[in-house]
This record gives sequence, structure tokens and C-alpha cells, in this order.
Amino acid sequence: MLDTGNFVLASNDSLTLWESFDHPADTILPGQVLNQPSRLVSRYLATNYSRGRFQFVLQNDGNLVLYTTLFPLDIVNFPYWSTQVFGNGFSLVFNQSAYIFAQRSDGSIIETISSNAPSTQDFYHRAILDYDGVFRHYYYPKSSNSSSRSILMAWSTWSFTPSNICMRIEAAVGSGACGFNSYCMFNNGTKSCHCPIGYSFFDPNDTMKGCKQDFVPQSCDDTYSETHLFDFHEMPNTDWPYTDYEYFKSTSEEWCKQACLDDCFCAVVFFRNGECWKKKRPFAFGRMDSFIGGKALIKIRKDNSTLNSGVTDKNNDQYSKLIITGSTILSSSVFLNLVLLVAACLVANWFVRKNPMVLPVVQYSPGMNLRSFSYKELSKATNGFTEELGHGACATVYKGVLLDFPGNLIAVKKLNTVKESEEEFEAEVSAIGRTHHRNLVQLLGFCNEGEHRLLVYEFMSNGSLASFLFDKKRPSWNQRVQIAIGTARGLMYLHEECSTQIIHCDIKPQNVLLDDTYTAKISDFGLAKLLKLDQTVTTTAIRGTKGYVAAEWFKNIPINIKVDVYSYGVLLLELICCKRNFDMKVEDENEMVLVDWASDCFQDGKLYSLVEDDEEALDDLERVEKYVMIVMWCIQEDPLLRPTMEQVLHMLQGFMDVPNPPDPSSFTSAL
Repeated sequence: MLDTGNFVLASNDSLTLWESFDHPADTILPGQVLNQPSRLVSRYLATNYSRGRFQFVLQNDGNLVLYTTLFPLDIVNFPYWSTQVFGNGFSLVFNQSAYIFAQRSDGSIIETISSNAPSTQDFYHRAILDYDGVFRHYYYPKSSNSSSRSILMAWSTWSFTPSNICMRIEAAVGSGACGFNSYCMFNNGTKSCHCPIGYSFFDPNDTMKGCKQDFVPQSCDDTYSETHLFDFHEMPNTDWPYTDYEYFKSTSEEWCKQACLDDCFCAVVFFRNGECWKKKRPFAFGRMDSFIGGKALIKIRKDNSTLNSGVTDKNNDQYSKLIITGSTILSSSVFLNLVLLVAACLVANWFVRKNPMVLPVVQYSPGMNLRSFSYKELSKATNGFTEELGHGACATVYKGVLLDFPGNLIAVKKLNTVKESEEEFEAEVSAIGRTHHRNLVQLLGFCNEGEHRLLVYEFMSNGSLASFLFDKKRPSWNQRVQIAIGTARGLMYLHEECSTQIIHCDIKPQNVLLDDTYTAKISDFGLAKLLKLDQTVTTTAIRGTKGYVAAEWFKNIPINIKVDVYSYGVLLLELICCKRNFDMKVEDENEMVLVDWASDCFQDGKLYSLVEDDEEALDDLERVEKYVMIVMWCIQEDPLLRPTMEQVLHMLQGFMDVPNPPDPSSFTSAL
């Protein structure tokens, strides 16, 4: 077994007889070259290594192609990504610099698939055709003490191909990127499959199998019309193409709905710009994406009666016939008919009051997948705002449940006071709603109803970094390093990569949340300040939390993105030491203010004191010293001396040298 991961069978004279690099399954590693013809085959599930539904093929004609298959047969079906380059002597190369590319036999590069990844000296790398059909390049930090690496650490994604698999798969046959009757969503390299309301997965452990209908379908028996028993659930920016069987144009949405209600074969209609498409089951190639526009209208039964309730279609028919027969017998008496009519009205009124089926009005903001909630809807979702997840000076966060959201769990942030105008609130929500990054908590929706201002976020199962860092057993050194890098990535995105530059203004451990793989995600944009394209600074009242606030906040001067850099420096120091930035309970009063103590330790050459009870960090003292130096740069009193978050990230990852920092209190007249 070579250091490259290649398993080699060799003869006594070191001649290679067989090697695993020539027989790949779903993975390639640095140093591996695939020659024509070669293929990678995805596994069936994340934990099931049998052959799956996707293939990555370097064909005899030289074209490098991602295919769906006619599963369970091992036959390729639809090409959803390719290099579109043809010829002989082509190879797929994953070199020792962690670049993945297709090249000709003369060494010329045809197409680069992944580049500029972290160094293979400090990180392990692998590229996999994952079970969901996405080809991903992963990396993971190397450790001097492999036994100390936490099993909770996850490989990080460096790149993925294609850019959106949900929108790329659209063959003549098959179910699409997800199974039949389901729809696909793709966000920051992650594909997820979901069932529309009224449907559920055949197998929750294998979402690619698709969804089954959970209610009794509409009867096609003309003797008993059921149109009044059905209604529609609206899904903006969602479609199931290639399952249309009727098309109409120059229509209204109401006409489109009625046409589906009057048609027992119709399960879904898609309406956009006066055009109406009817779809029947099973519907396929479902996807939800802002690029689609329009809306899907899912036809569901109002009374929510399910297929598992014991009432079969046959029993329904017999029950309907019984009602019709009874009505015929009783029709001989006008009096009895009147009595039955009054009784039916009373029963219907009682049933409606007891089982209201008013579907929520779902509104999305233009250009975003943000849902506008009513206050009543969020109050119900949070059970009257009872289960508190956390609170601060400006807001309280509650746990909630929404059945029509992926994963069902949400976090609802209820703002305590209304300090800004409705226009300012909507402008900030609009800007934040357009942010999409692996290291940012996703904003799902909002409520702006009278005095009620609420924000709805994805639920983070592992809570805040503050509780993870200070309230529980100390996280491993590698975990803390990855959290530091992930938080830096999220901040760099806000500062450098958003169309509207965002200053967070309140970076602290309480506002960094951890998902189920302990990936760091920045949250709480309630204090965020937006900069227009022509702005570099802004003026605003002091925002943030004591201990993390930069000096310029108190000097009545314009602030810029460097205030976040200062706050990040304090957070990074807390990650290094696993100590709070201010702690009155420490025995040594010199350690009470973490920034001052770290500065003294750095000046005196006693950095080991910061991590003296942390064996993992002591084993990596060189990195500890480098990170403390980065902290010293970030907390410079002069914002002009602080690095940008892009520079911080490069220094954390080892792509940039860390120069010796000046004394942090060197606040100059440049302000």
C-alpha cells in the first residue's frame, strides 16, 4: 500500500503486476491517471457500496461524460455533463498539486475540473462520484496525531461538477436527479430530494426511490363527482417537465386549476405567464430553482384522508353507491329531503369548523427563494413561541416545525423591538436572502406584519459555537481549526463575494452555529450593515457585543469591514485557547482579559501557556504560534493595519506567510 493510496502487487524485481489505480470504483486520488476507456461508478447510497445510478466515463472517443444509468441495469442513459472534446490519447489526471484535469497525450490540458485546492502537504485529497451523481473534490487536514482526530470531523468540499445537477438531468425516460413524484433542490454543492405535500418517501433511507401518494386519488366515476373534495398546494419555482400530457395558453391561473379539478387524471398543473401544463402521475424530473419561475399546483384531497386509512378505492365506490341508493329511496318524501338537507348543512358546518383546511398563502420575494410568513403561521409552527433556543439584547430565537420544509425543523428569530423602517427591514432581508454559502446559515423566510418582525432560518442541530466551545467537553484541535477556517470563509464571502457587501457587525461564538457535521455557519444578520457598490465605509450607531467591538466604534468615525476582522480575531483566540474573551472566574487575574493575556504571552515567547493543558494543540505548537500571530494582526487598533478576511483565510490555510505583527495598541493618526 503506497503513500498515494495505490495498492500494488509487485514481483521480486519490483515489477508492478497489478495496481488498484488501474481499477477505480467511485474514487480517484492524487497521483492517479485514468486512461481511455475508464469509468467511475457511484455507490448506491452513502453507506451502501453496491453499484449505483451514475457513471463518470472517459470514452474511447476522448469525451469525458457524466451519465445517468438505466438502473438497475448497468447501461448509460443520459449525459448530464461532458467536456465535448474528442480524440485519442486522452487521460483524466489528478496530480500531486491536487489539480484535476483532462489532458492529451502530449501533456496539453484540455479542460480543468478542479484547481487551486489546498496543498497536498497539509491536506488529504480525494475525488468521488458520489451516490447522488455529483463529482466532488474533497479535502481533509493532516494531523501529526491521527488518533486524536475526532470522528465528528467531516471532509470539506473543494469543488463539485456539475454546477447544478437538478437542472442538468432531463432525459426522455427516467425519474431525473431524484425519484418519481419527488423534486430536487441544489444548494452550495449539496443535492437534496423532497416530497411535495400529500406525498412521502417510499424509503426515507433511500430518497432516490421517490415518493408515494398519501391520499385517496380522485375518482373517475362520473356518477359521483369529487371535484369539490380537492384543492391545490402552491409551490413557486417548481416544475416536473417531461410528464405533461396537455398544454394550454392564454389562460388564467384559476382556469388552469379548474381544468385540473375537472380532470381525474390530472395530479399537478404548472402555470407560468398565461400558460398551463397538465401533468399526471408519476411526475418526473422535479426541481425547485429560482431560474424556473412560475408555480406548480399540487392537487391534494382536502380532508387529508390517506391510503392507509383502510378505505380502498373499491370501498369508496361501494360507499358512494350506498349514498346514492339511500338518497333515491328517501326522495319519495319531500319532508324527509328537507330534513336531510338541513342535517347535511349542520354536519358540514360542524366538520369545517372542526377540521379547517385552509392552505397557507405562500409568497416568495422576487428573485429569491424567501417565503413570506404570516405571524399566525409562525406562532403555530413554534407552538406559541414556547421552545427557546437562545436570546440576546435584540431578539429571541425559537425552535419551530414546518412540515412543508426540508427537514421540517426551523429556527425562528423574533426581533424584540422595531428600530428601523419597513423599507430598511425589507432591503436588508432582500440582500441577505440572496446570500448562499456553505458557511452561512440559510435564511428561509421572514415575517413583516405590523409590529411583528421575524426571520426564519434553517435549524442547526449542534447549536452555537459558544456552547460547543465553553459548555461541553473541549472540542479537538482539528475541529477548532476547521471551525476557524469555515468562519473565515463565510466572512470573506460577505465582504468580498456578495453583490451587496455586508458588514456583519456582531461576530462572536454565539452567532456561529454548527450543523450536523459540525460545519461552522455564521448566523444573526440582524445587526448587519449593507454597503452599496460605491461605498467603502458607513456611519452607524454602535453595534455588536462587548469584548468583540473594535475601537473605531467608539471614536465617532465611519466604520468598514475591518470591524468584523477585529471581532474575528477575538473569536479565533477563543478557539485557540478554549477560553472566553473575558472571564472573572479565573484564578490568575492576568488571564481575565484573554486578548491582553495572549498579547503578553506572545511578547514574552510563552505561547505554550495559552494551550498548556491541550496536548493536541501542544503537538501542533507551530500552527498555534501562527494563528496567534494572525490574531495579533486582526486586533490591531488601527483598522488600516488589519488584514482583509481574504488575507486572513490565506494565512490560516498556509497560502500566505504571516509576518511578525506590531503591538496591537498601535492606533495611529491615520484615523
